Amino acid sequence: MLTQIFERMESEVRTYSRSFPVVFTEAKGARLHTEDGKEYIDFLAGAGTLNYGHNNPVIKQALLDYIASDGIVHGLDMWTKAKRDYFETLEEVILKPRGLDYKVHLTGPTGTNAVEAAIRLARVATGRHNVVSFTNGFHGVTMGALAVTGNSKFREATGGIPLQGANFMPYDGYLGANIDTLDYFEKLLNDKSGGMDRPAAVILETVQGEGGINVAGIDWLKRLEKICRDNEILLIVDDIQAGCGRTGKFFSFEHAGIKPDIVTNSKSLSGFGLPFAHVMMRPELDKWKPGQYNGTFRGFNLALTTAAAALREYWTNDTLERDVERKGRIVADRFQKIAALLTEQGHTASERGRGLMRGLDVGSGDLADKITSKAFKNGLIVETCGHDDHVIKCLCSLTISDEDLLEGLDILEACAKDVMS
Repeated sequence: MLTQIFERMESEVRTYSRSFPVVFTEAKGARLHTEDGKEYIDFLAGAGTLNYGHNNPVIKQALLDYIASDGIVHGLDMWTKAKRDYFETLEEVILKPRGLDYKVHLTGPTGTNAVEAAIRLARVATGRHNVVSFTNGFHGVTMGALAVTGNSKFREATGGIPLQGANFMPYDGYLGANIDTLDYFEKLLNDKSGGMDRPAAVILETVQGEGGINVAGIDWLKRLEKICRDNEILLIVDDIQAGCGRTGKFFSFEHAGIKPDIVTNSKSLSGFGLPFAHVMMRPELDKWKPGQYNGTFRGFNLALTTAAAALREYWTNDTLERDVERKGRIVADRFQKIAALLTEQGHTASERGRGLMRGLDVGSGDLADKITSKAFKNGLIVETCGHDDHVIKCLCSLTISDEDLLEGLDILEACAKDVMS
């Protein structure tokens, strides 16, 4: 297996290849294969980009048919049949049934593009500069997105350029289970000596992915929406990792019955692992002038094609939603069992999450690394998250078979026991 070319030529900034130092050649569903003939169950799924699995046959066929027809691949933001098909499908399958009325801004290929655009749009629409974010939030690594990202590892990589324009508030549960952190936020808003400039927007993940699978409570989210409405502050939900069905609903905010002013999507939006991101906003917030926020790859028609196919295949009924909830309970039960085992051995651990976005907090980055490293040697790809990488994160595909899911959980449990022995 030749890896020297990667080690010689690829930047030190690489990350996942350090944890999984093998050469992958093919993938199907929830399984990956390597150049030397090994097979792995995938609980990473492109960091939440492959909600429908690797090389999903229905979505892949839609892509092959489009390519075979000589369909437009690149078209800047010109109108194409693929774009029309996506917009029509998004409106009919997703937005209308949920009572949502949004315009769509195709920003460019990545989640951080969408976050940058959302923040800038909020400032343009309100004429205010300040944006409120939350502890442990992660929103991307470009300058605007970094300004609302809490993790110092990412913030320190700006080369000394100061990050400005954001106030951080404590996320739900940050100060303990019995403290409503929104009391502090509301107090600052109403205190003329609180030092907070009136925000243009609040941005949050309803389940924090990179931050450690921290879950915002339903009542907390509803109260946050009300605070924003009462103070004419725009509510932005970053649904890049938690969206597209990951929590059991297409949008993670559906669980709370709230309606954000602005929503960002990416990762599994294309349904096939193709780069695709967009911002959705209430129509009256669309204050852009032509070309004010653009990008060369904002009309990637291959991704528009696969995205429409994914919506038609999985979101015209609630079958996938119910299956995600069922599988989520399976993962939760097993994570709770592993957590109990670790706690009995003197390592306080706990489980948390929503849907198939689940975390096993083992309290130590070193312990989490030992477990996930051993899991990789035994055929399971799974990553960690949190401020100390102390949370083992399950982001398996939503369409994973019960057989693959249970086998992956068996591997993880066995590795946890092995590390403790």
